[in-house]
Amino acid sequence: MKDDEPPHPPGTSRRLRPLLRSLAPDLSPWHASRDFRFLWLSGCVTSFGSFLTYVAVPMQIKELTGSSFAVGLIGAFELVPLIVFGLWGGALADALDRRKLVLRAETGLGLLAGLLLLNALLPSPLLWPIYLVAALVAACDGLQRPALDSLTPRIVPHQHLTAAFALNSLYHNAASVAGPALAGVVVAFSGVETAYALDVLTFAVSLLLLVRIRAVPPATGAERPSVRAVLTGVRYAWSRKDLLGTYAIDVCAMLFAFPVAVFPFLASELGADWALGPMYAASAVGALLVGATSGWTSRIHRHGRLLVVAAVGWGAAMALAGLSGSIWLVLLGLALAGGADEISGLARSTMWNQSIPDEVRGRMAGVELLSYSVGPQLGQVRAGTMAGLVGVRAAVWSGGLICVAAVLAVAAALPKLLAYDDRTDPHTAAVRAGHERAEREREQEAAAATD
Repeated sequence: MKDDEPPHPPGTSRRLRPLLRSLAPDLSPWHASRDFRFLWLSGCVTSFGSFLTYVAVPMQIKELTGSSFAVGLIGAFELVPLIVFGLWGGALADALDRRKLVLRAETGLGLLAGLLLLNALLPSPLLWPIYLVAALVAACDGLQRPALDSLTPRIVPHQHLTAAFALNSLYHNAASVAGPALAGVVVAFSGVETAYALDVLTFAVSLLLLVRIRAVPPATGAERPSVRAVLTGVRYAWSRKDLLGTYAIDVCAMLFAFPVAVFPFLASELGADWALGPMYAASAVGALLVGATSGWTSRIHRHGRLLVVAAVGWGAAMALAGLSGSIWLVLLGLALAGGADEISGLARSTMWNQSIPDEVRGRMAGVELLSYSVGPQLGQVRAGTMAGLVGVRAAVWSGGLICVAAVLAVAAALPKLLAYDDRTDPHTAAVRAGHERAEREREQEAAAATD
């Protein structure tokens, strides 16, 4: 190259830098909130360990029974506790200090991981304790998740909520990739007991981080937890047809196109037992790629439409995975599904956090928990049952196609979902005004304390 020759065409770097900035994750929530940093780090640690157990449990049941139905049955044991305690946990989150509720549930989850470890260390591990612990974990998760989800809008400025969810999804998806991949290696060489032991350790670290978060007391005049309070939340959810559409679409996507229960059998059928860990991780790889380039999502306003497109993409990608006879095409389909699911999650979370008032936020988080958790539990049962009736691959591809049809039907039946626009939505405007008012009050209190 000659000395007077420019290293790059003129203007290339000037055009490239804005593009890269628009794709890079928005770190504003991390800089704006100390409590968000502790919450984020805690979630990062505990998610990594939980995904080890997420893979170890079905692998252990498969080793004990050799039955796809037995693996899928775990979803049935989780279903009722998740429904009951998810709704009750939402009422508690609106009435109690959300930080304390998260801490107590995290402690319970750590103890339950210890019970899985003790059972795995027995000379002949038992099957029934695994199902019992699964039910108790669902109960603890139901109590914790509404408080955890409704905590973020209290500690992050309103304008940074989409970015906060994108940052949370980064650690979740990174753990989804590393956890299953490591779990496959750990279980193969050290057994499921090592995976459970690592999970217990991550819960201990998570608790040390959560105790650093400041108290998050309930709103003034908060309604006491009761059946009536739960029903008030359910009625509010029913009155918001745009929110109802997000719940319905998520249930459809997970019920019909969440075949993780049959992954061990799909890997064996394709002669690729080595690929079980990558199969669990593939969707997270796709989601991680989307999360790492999520800067563009802060400029989206029609989140309902984005949700529908993404959910259709999820179902179509799962259908591709089921129809593929090559393990590499299966992994590609799962990765595409993960990317679509990440976009869907960003759209749902933004609509929820932007437009739900704080006084019912915990109860709405309980309803949300049911929408994104009950679906996967039923989806495991569906996948395991259909695999026994029509074969593993048919259970996967047929579920993907049914998912596409169901999502389009929901979108047609609930037009307010497609009409949602955060620039004109009255619920969003009211929540934004309340959040800004609360920020001003906190600043005034801090200034008064300083004086």
